[in-house]
Parts: sequence; structure tokens; C-alpha cells
Amino acid sequence: MSSETNAINWFDISVNDIKRASKFYETILEIKTNPVEMMGMKMAMFPYDPSKGKISGALVQSQMHQPSATGSVVYLNANPDLDKVLQRIEKAGGKIAMPKTLIDKDSGYMAFFADTEGNTVGLHSNS
Repeated sequence: MSSETNAINWFDISVNDIKRASKFYETILEIKTNPVEMMGMKMAMFPYDPSKGKISGALVQSQMHQPSATGSVVYLNANPDLDKVLQRIEKAGGKIAMPKTLIDKDSGYMAFFADTEGNTVGLHSNS
């Protein structure tokens, strides 16, 4: 790995109910997930174009995937302004755990929320 490569190349967000979780993330991020089943797992993939070299991930329901409010935190892109995403979280069934907070003038803003599955997830935006 070098400064020219991504430290992350994929992420899974563990869920108990793939339909409920898909609806939640589709609502707050205003996206459509792509449902897939593979290797005994139900997945809802976030939109991405593999030819562009960008990072993506999926919601995953399986015996190996257990939602958690502790542990590693994934930060989802909430650009251009995470306030818009935060406004949709509670209406969609989640809870805001930390409101929009300035990281510093060069790094932008962050927030945390609890999703419908009990995961703590981060948001980041430049403004």
C-alpha cells in the first residue's frame, strides 16, 4: 500500500433486516442499492462504478454479520452538506448520536448516527 492507493477497498455494514436497512439508507442518502445474494449472504450494494477505482460497500445480512454500536466506524460521504442527510435520519427510523461537528477548517465536518440495525455510522462532508 502507498499514498497512491486507497487504504480501504470495500466495506460491509452488518444488518439484521436487509429490506429495512436498504430502505433506511436509500432514504437518508437518496440512492438506490443493488440487491444481490452470494455465498449465503443477502447484500444491498451501494452504487458504484468498478471501472472508476472508487471505494464502495454493501449492507450485508448473514450469520457472520452482526450489527454493533461499537467497533470500527465507517464514514459515508454526505457531500455537499451533511445537514441534508441528518435531517432525514430520524424520519427514516435512525437516531443522531453526534450532530454536525467541525473537525477543523481543512478537514470539513462529521456526525454519527445509529441506523435501524443498531450500528453507529459516521458521516463526512466538506461543508
